[in-house]
Amino acid sequence: MILINCDAIDDEKRIELLKLEIYGYFFVSALAIALHFLYDWSGKAFYVSFFSAVNESIWEHVKIFSLPFLFWAFVELCCVRIPFRKFVASKVISLYFIVISIPVFYYAYSGIFGTSVTLVDIASGFVFTLIAFIFSYRMITKLPCIERYYKISIILLTVFCFMIVYFTYLPPKIELFRDPITGEYGI
Repeated sequence: MILINCDAIDDEKRIELLKLEIYGYFFVSALAIALHFLYDWSGKAFYVSFFSAVNESIWEHVKIFSLPFLFWAFVELCCVRIPFRKFVASKVISLYFIVISIPVFYYAYSGIFGTSVTLVDIASGFVFTLIAFIFSYRMITKLPCIERYYKISIILLTVFCFMIVYFTYLPPKIELFRDPITGEYGI
């Protein structure tokens, strides 16, 4: 039998992390709102397009929630001493929850009802981001040996970073990337 040493999190770090997760949710929510408009506010500056929404497609809405979530993860990593591999695996899994949940929910409910509602679309981003923070906290503090997924998490994080940039400038011509207002794709 092989024994794997899985890092435990003490109570003091759990409390610190919980506070950071709560602050993070509000930070990510506020930043997502700003990133929705920042590209237009900047006069459509090229460098701003890397991290803000460039159109109203579902993909760009995924981007404005997922990038602030990833940024906040770096803040947390600097503020609380969580075992690195456990932290990375938990955050990447939670990041992908946002990336997958927003479009799946959108297409499911708009397919069922035959239309989408802007307020529901906006609310879903906030709800799925909240769930992602809850998931990441639970995985870090309760899930033994999540660090086993560290290597695959690094690969998935690399794929995510590539997708965010690539799909802003050269999106596939599928509905996920189409701006419903202009009918255009990407910038």
